[in-house]
Amino acid sequence: MTDRARENEDSETREVIDRAASGAPAAGWAIRDRFSSDEIFQRLVASADEEIATGKQELIFSGFAAGFAIVLSFIGYSVGKTYFPHNNFLSSILYPLGFMYIILGRYQLYTENTLPPVVLVLTRLASVPLLFRVWTVVLIGNVLGAGLGAFILANTHVLSPATMEAGTTFAKHGLETGWWDVFFKSLFAGWLVAGVVWLGNAARDTIARLLLIYIVFYTIAVADLFHVITAVCDVFYFVFVGGGGVRIFYEFWFPVLLGNTVGGVFLVGLVNFAQVEQHTYPETRVLSSRELLFSWKGGQTNEPSRSAEEESKPISE
Repeated sequence: MTDRARENEDSETREVIDRAASGAPAAGWAIRDRFSSDEIFQRLVASADEEIATGKQELIFSGFAAGFAIVLSFIGYSVGKTYFPHNNFLSSILYPLGFMYIILGRYQLYTENTLPPVVLVLTRLASVPLLFRVWTVVLIGNVLGAGLGAFILANTHVLSPATMEAGTTFAKHGLETGWWDVFFKSLFAGWLVAGVVWLGNAARDTIARLLLIYIVFYTIAVADLFHVITAVCDVFYFVFVGGGGVRIFYEFWFPVLLGNTVGGVFLVGLVNFAQVEQHTYPETRVLSSRELLFSWKGGQTNEPSRSAEEESKPISE
């Protein structure tokens, strides 16, 4: 074997090793343990493409599991507030617990799903109706799961009386915060969560992702920001213990939902999309304007378009 042939074989072998089955890079081109923004974008698109094709039943159950798991964050935060009611740095230590469980377990969480489907729409690999389908189904699943968890905590003795009382303070604090203040606090929280998705695709191992998740969600709690799924758990719990009526959903939870969505889509999705050069990965047929706005197509499930000459030819058996 000549030196040139050996070099070509080594290059082909490295190409196979450095790419996942989806075609997304498994190692950086310039530096193997560091990805460029284009490479992070390719990994994000490949991951989003896998998730957006998930059926409604799988989405709703995965979203339900995530909503129920967020109760772990509610429990951890309530326990922290019981022992350190006036010290956010210490009371927030266990707040990230539910998010670590959800994200590393690959459950569907609404805020984590704001960015990836948007990227597919921006690259014309998924339609707008498909984007809203994913958002709606995941959000419903999250709300139902969080509601069930809050109902169990409010009507059992899982928590001590002092911890149950501490759990009611979260929704009370949200009601005492102005509507626009809640919105902007939630906007920054949505920015942080969508950043977890982007940076998670830049990480190469579970330990790095674990630390990233913990630091970001600890920051959300300690900075007194609001997350839409923990907030809905707070609201349901507050209602179930007899602390308030449905108005709390509009006065507190709705601005959290808007803020998280805007923060995830605009501050991370559009900005990161604008900085990358390669917008056509993976190499599939992009959707037409009509398909983008009115179809249910998305991702690698699209068949490559056929030329006019090919269309006129019969399909051979």
